[in-house]
Amino acid sequence: MKIVVEAGATKSDWRILDGGSERRMLLPGVNVSTISQEENFRTLASGLMQAGATRLQGFYLYTAGIVTPEISQAITAHVRSLLPIDEVEVHDDLVAAARSVLGLKPGIVAILGTGSNACNWDGERVGFKARSGGYILGDEGGGAALGKRFLADLIKGLVPDALAADFGKSFDASYEGIVKGVYRSAAPAAYLGSFAPWLLERYQDPYVKSLIDGNFRSFIERLLLRYDTSSSPVGVVGGWGFVCQDIFRSLCSGYGISTGEFVREPVSGLVKFHSLQQ
Repeated sequence: MKIVVEAGATKSDWRILDGGSERRMLLPGVNVSTISQEENFRTLASGLMQAGATRLQGFYLYTAGIVTPEISQAITAHVRSLLPIDEVEVHDDLVAAARSVLGLKPGIVAILGTGSNACNWDGERVGFKARSGGYILGDEGGGAALGKRFLADLIKGLVPDALAADFGKSFDASYEGIVKGVYRSAAPAAYLGSFAPWLLERYQDPYVKSLIDGNFRSFIERLLLRYDTSSSPVGVVGGWGFVCQDIFRSLCSGYGISTGEFVREPVSGLVKFHSLQQ
C-alpha cells in the first residue's frame, strides 16, 4: 500500500493506492507555514488511522512550507513513529506541481492557488526558485493575496460603495470581523483566499477587474519574469489559476510568455507519478 497526500492550508487530499485500487479521503489542511505542528501531526495521525494501514510501502506528503531539511525530517520522524513504512518522502508544493504537470520532463511550473510560487524543474529536482514569502510577504497572484488587497481597500473605504454593500450581504464586512479573520483565525491564508471566488464572479466590474489583473501582473513581474520563459510554456497548477486560466493566459501573452497545461489539483498527476515508480 502507498499513500499520496497533497495538502494545502484548507484541505489535504489523501489517495490510498492498494493493489491497483485507489481510495480517496479529504481531511483538514496540512501546512507548516500557517498551521501549528500539533494540528499538522494530529491530521497526519488521523489520516493514517482512517486509511487502515498497518504497514506501508510508501508515504508521500506534499505541502507548502517545507523550507528546511529539519522540517521535512521532523514530519518524517513523526510519520515513521506511527507505523512501519518502507519509504517516506516529504516535499514542498513546488515538487508536487512539477511532478504533476511535467513528470520527469524539464520546464517551468507555476502554482496559483491560495498561495503562489514558481520554479525551474530539471526533471528530478527543483532548480532556481524565487522565494514565495507566504501570504504576508508574497504569494502574489494567489487567492490570499487577492483577498488581502481587497480587504485592505475595503477597510479604508476605497471599494466602490455598491460593491462594498454587495460584499456585506455575503460576508462579515465589519472592521472587527475582518481583523479577527486576518489576525486571530486558525488559518488566515485560507480566510483571505475565501473571497477570491466571490470577486471572480464580479470580474466585469472595473474595480474588480483591475484588482484581479493587478494581482496576476504582480505575480508575472515579480516571479515569472525572473525565469527564462522563452524555451518552453509555463505549466500552471492550482485551483485559482485553473478557474482564471483565460485571464492569466491573456495577461501572460502581453509579456511574451506562453502558458501550457493548467491543472486544478496536482494529486491526480502525483498518483500517476508514484504508481509508475517501483
